[in-house]
Amino acid sequence: MVEILLGRTAPLLFHHHSPFPFHFIRKTRRRICSSNSKRKSKTAMASSPPCSSQSSPPHPSLLVFSGGTAFNGVIEEMKKLTTRVAHVLPVSDDGGSTAEIVRVLGGPAVGDIRSRCLRLADESTSEALAVRRLLGHRLPLVAEDAKSEWYNIVEGGHSLWEGVSKPYRETIRSFLVYFQHQILMRSDDMFSFSNGSIGNFFFAGARVFFQSLDAAIFLFSRVSDIPTESLVLPVISTNDRLTLGCELWNGAIIRGQNEISHPTGEHRGPVDKGMNSVPTLPSRIKRVFYMSSEARNSLHQVFPLPNPAVLDQLKCVDCIIYAMGSLFTSICPSLVLTDIGEVIASRTCPKVLLMNGTYDRETSGFLASSFVTAITDALNRTYGDPENSIKNNPSQYINTILVPRDAIIPVDLDALRTQGISNVVVVDSIDDSKVGVMFEPKSLIQTLGSLLTARQELKSPG
Repeated sequence: MVEILLGRTAPLLFHHHSPFPFHFIRKTRRRICSSNSKRKSKTAMASSPPCSSQSSPPHPSLLVFSGGTAFNGVIEEMKKLTTRVAHVLPVSDDGGSTAEIVRVLGGPAVGDIRSRCLRLADESTSEALAVRRLLGHRLPLVAEDAKSEWYNIVEGGHSLWEGVSKPYRETIRSFLVYFQHQILMRSDDMFSFSNGSIGNFFFAGARVFFQSLDAAIFLFSRVSDIPTESLVLPVISTNDRLTLGCELWNGAIIRGQNEISHPTGEHRGPVDKGMNSVPTLPSRIKRVFYMSSEARNSLHQVFPLPNPAVLDQLKCVDCIIYAMGSLFTSICPSLVLTDIGEVIASRTCPKVLLMNGTYDRETSGFLASSFVTAITDALNRTYGDPENSIKNNPSQYINTILVPRDAIIPVDLDALRTQGISNVVVVDSIDDSKVGVMFEPKSLIQTLGSLLTARQELKSPG
């Protein structure tokens, strides 16, 4: 096992020529908290842009339930259709460098959120590209190499800072230094920088400093210059650690998102999310739920509330999308929360399921109708507390399915019609050597655009 030992013997970063910039970071906190307060006074932070009040908005507004990997590949094409998108992401990822941050500093997982923010980041200038390159950088796998490069970055001497102007450099470096300060304070928990994400470290430093996940997202969005009409929303707005659990149909309980989808044991390297990288589960997944992060050997289910901003967006967007990706660990964690199912069922807009092109550990042997059933059960909260469940039909949650051409997963049309879903559209695909059959991005976004245009024409008078 690769491990970096960093404690009292680590070199100090606070030299006479680079003092810890408390004066700068305090000013930043005042600006962020002031902005945060103003936004919360309008129900929830940054909850209005996609659901604009304009009488004739030029582009459709979307809400996408996704994880931090599979949907990233179509972000650039989606920008051509619309930037009025609310990206709803889980905060339970516990793999890769995210796991190390959560282990030492606690708090929610930020890896998926950071990944989406980077994909949405501006690329129109050389400085924007430099900032994106810096925040997207990963440290080496070898422990000593990772630690050495980290110190070079945080002290400001690394070539990654080239092209980053002083205001951006001061902002980003302030929170990297604060992150370093926090892990040094926890000398009993030796931190491993191996394969660490600079963006994750920046995000974690901001979250701990502000004691607010929303404020950290707001800062990251501004630093990476994400379009103001694009939202990156944690499905649960919390500063606490959350652990995902699942119950299999054989009664077994698995704790931790990574253990469910891509178990790595003691390995701290990058998580392999490719085809056939891990064995299938011993039994299919019955339900996913949230668990307490305390008492590793006991089952303690908890019931967090959804982010109010997510509910606000669900009530007014033009289209709701369940993206491709890990069904039970990327999509369903956002669906099992109270009120999510109720709001989606109340809408008459397009509700689109983007099918996976290949199987993964969570969906071995599934049919298209199996995906629909899993999403319906999650939104209905079918399994668990019977007093908290609802009984809506599948067609109240999904009315359109897009399928990549030549997908391995069978599309059982008769079963889908029984579920009340008849609009199934085949979209051009590509065959990726790592993940298999997947949507061709341009074709997927064109199909979504045509769907939304047809819907708008039906709504138009005359």
